Amino acid sequence: MKKVFVPHLTGGVSILFIPLFMFLNCNRAGEAENVVNQTLTTGQTAEYRGRESCKECHEKEFNLFQGSDHDMAMDTAIAETVLGDFSDITYTHFGVTSRFYMSDGKYIVYTEGPEGKMENYEISYVFGIRPLQQYLIEFPGGSYQCLPICWDTRPANQGGQRWFHIYQHERIPPDDMLHWTRVTQNWNYMCAECHSTNLRKNYSYGEKTYHTTWSEIDVSCEACHGPGSEHIDWAEKVEAGSSPEIYADMGLVVRLKDTDNATWIFDPDSVTARRSVPRQSDELVQMCSRCHARRAVATEDYYHGGSLLNTHWPSLLDENLYFPDGQIEDEVYVYASFLQSKMYQAGVVCKDCHEPHSGKVYVDGNALCYRCHMASEYGPRKHHFHDPAKEGASCFECHMHERTYMVVDPRRDHSIRIPRPDLSDKLGTPNACNQCHEHEEKSTQWATDYLRKWYGDDLLEQFHYGEAFWAGRMRYPEAQQELLRLGGDQNQPPMVRATAISLLSGYSDASTSNLLRQTVDDPDPLIRYATMTVVEFAEPEFIRDLAVPRLTDSVKLVRLMAANSLTAVPRNLIPEGAIGQLNKTLEEYNASLMINADHPSTHLNFGNLYLNTGEYEKAEASYKEAIEIEPGLVGPYINLADLYRRLDRDAEGETTLKSALDKYPDLAAIHYALGLLKVRQSEHEEAMVYLENAAKHDPNDPHYSYVYAIGLNSQQQPEEALKVLKDAVKQHPYDRNILYSLATISMENGEPQEALKYVERLVEYYPDDPNYRQIHGLLSN
Repeated sequence: MKKVFVPHLTGGVSILFIPLFMFLNCNRAGEAENVVNQTLTTGQTAEYRGRESCKECHEKEFNLFQGSDHDMAMDTAIAETVLGDFSDITYTHFGVTSRFYMSDGKYIVYTEGPEGKMENYEISYVFGIRPLQQYLIEFPGGSYQCLPICWDTRPANQGGQRWFHIYQHERIPPDDMLHWTRVTQNWNYMCAECHSTNLRKNYSYGEKTYHTTWSEIDVSCEACHGPGSEHIDWAEKVEAGSSPEIYADMGLVVRLKDTDNATWIFDPDSVTARRSVPRQSDELVQMCSRCHARRAVATEDYYHGGSLLNTHWPSLLDENLYFPDGQIEDEVYVYASFLQSKMYQAGVVCKDCHEPHSGKVYVDGNALCYRCHMASEYGPRKHHFHDPAKEGASCFECHMHERTYMVVDPRRDHSIRIPRPDLSDKLGTPNACNQCHEHEEKSTQWATDYLRKWYGDDLLEQFHYGEAFWAGRMRYPEAQQELLRLGGDQNQPPMVRATAISLLSGYSDASTSNLLRQTVDDPDPLIRYATMTVVEFAEPEFIRDLAVPRLTDSVKLVRLMAANSLTAVPRNLIPEGAIGQLNKTLEEYNASLMINADHPSTHLNFGNLYLNTGEYEKAEASYKEAIEIEPGLVGPYINLADLYRRLDRDAEGETTLKSALDKYPDLAAIHYALGLLKVRQSEHEEAMVYLENAAKHDPNDPHYSYVYAIGLNSQQQPEEALKVLKDAVKQHPYDRNILYSLATISMENGEPQEALKYVERLVEYYPDDPNYRQIHGLLSN
């Protein structure tokens, strides 16, 4: 059941922490209001005044903004805004026929509701404009849900002007967590903040209702520049004769215009421009990342001009979100991609390529890139080796290849990379060469041979951090040294460093500890944040030594992770003088979680927090509440069963896991957890059934097949074990556990030549492992 996300286990523990941003995918609407937002250096409070207040002085920018994606991010459903065909037509998807029509001037859809019954729903709001438009429907309690049937707004000659389903090739029944009436498709939680200005979700946990408000329905001027009342006041006073110095920064909450007068210049003999002065401020990137990132809200009191980590929980280059080499996999919205790029390292910011008010790139095609990359060097065939008139000569196609989401929405990867087809087979990553030539069914070796012919061996022999990330995700021993090197290398992009550090949670030794002692004080808050995500898995004294000083960190998320880590430390080990600050920061952490109390991941994380503090009844209640909110989420079942294991209540753990299978019989993670439970109970025959089901339901996870095969071999069924492993190695040819098991079981089964074949592959793939070389020597003699 591929739709259900199973978080990656970290630190060798079974308890799952699910960041809220894992569920971002695509609202109760409020009356326009002026909400107190930020206090300026004047000591006064700025308020939202709306776009019309900006128009008089900023007409050029206002005109650019009109009709932009930001301007059209959301609107009420009226004739001028609804693009879909509601002329009483039907659309059928997996046997469900929906009808789109109008009644008394209202837009109505007749479709499947939460109980599986066909019902009529009124469209309240339109959501987005190109290349698709979605529709929001009001439910009781102030909830707005995103209809999964969307209107393709592209021209008909491009395949548009039609209704289509977001999950085009799947039937999403009402009991599926991705059904449009469930929390994963809830506008208030999933989408609202990034489609309106000054939005506050205002979820009442006690009432289980939303009171969501905004100042403007779409993404308007003050969404980026902050509330404008003080700037307007400044402008009026200056016009009346006051000094421009009357307010600092002209009364603006955040000054997004560069004040360093930087330009991009070409040095003599250079083919790539450089910034005339180093970038001093990261405010623009941090501001854009508020919405252009895979993240969740940490506070509704957004602070314009501050670090993203003061207000949001961002993802790193995490598994299931990004491919091991950092290319986009799931919908991740640019931020983490861009922060790993050489462009970001060089000082490039969003508005260097995008006109900030229209959102469009300044010029189309290669001309944009030639502004900083000399056309005489990068335009000719000697650089790209393709027909200059065709797609192969496009900078975008080679270095920012697209991946399509929501069926019709292609988005470019902003990591801006050199294609590496030589790594695709091992890492399971895409590459621009084969993506462009996919209809020719060319192999990655074909693409690799051409790169070697054109650019020589240096490119292909250059180490890529994706190799370390891939091995680190697999917990392979050889990954540690590279992860340590990457994490400590100040010349690496911050996102690469942070991800490398986060992967060190699986390598608890002195080398990792030494690095964490350095990175916990790093000037980049992203590095400190990543460090704290690893520290929480360490020994209590180590956690204390690194986390206590971070309780007063200037960045909110670093403080919160420090406090969360310290909940696993006995209070008697924490300095008495730090207890008060710890309690204060834990209150801040709890408040941050409660903002998203409408989502099960909040209660899962509360359960983990209570588990650390020994409040087992509260932990149990929190896990159960997570299950109640969304029964399709795997983590709470596994954590609750693990809690029961700790309390010697395995029978209740078994009941919990089986209740999950009753609802969702294809959840591999639940089968796996039940298999391990049955192993603990020495019920091996039943355990093997569950382990087999885990391998069958999720063949993409090699660990399930590996454990099942080991179980078969331990039950004196080596032939069956070898069959499972041989099937698995076809899909996971570089998995060392599978290869090693194939070798050892073959050898035990009297097939030394077969064993040698697999050992040779291990030596080829992992030449630095002395164990494989030793086994190879024994088998070769």
